[in-house]
Amino acid sequence: MNIEKKVNGTTMDIALEGRLDTTTAPQLDAALKESLDGITELNMDFEGLEYLSSAGLRVLLSAQKVMNRQGKMTISHVNETIMEVFEVTGFIDILTIRENG
Repeated sequence: MNIEKKVNGTTMDIALEGRLDTTTAPQLDAALKESLDGITELNMDFEGLEYLSSAGLRVLLSAQKVMNRQGKMTISHVNETIMEVFEVTGFIDILTIRENG
């Protein structure tokens, strides 16, 4: 998985590419934990994300909890497969997902 991270003041944009699964979830978790201090807006771009497992969902939930305390988190460019995972798991009600980017 590729993680592209850009910080601009208190805003952080993260673009994910590949698979967010048991193997790669710790990589994203570490990238988020080292970077979220002082961030009030977290934007995650899933345009290049092909697959999301329960391990990936745990990382997203953890990031959402942090951002609930210090700002907001939005997810954009979610493909149909991953949107279905969000719907089935109820994450669609927890996460802020922007339609069509």
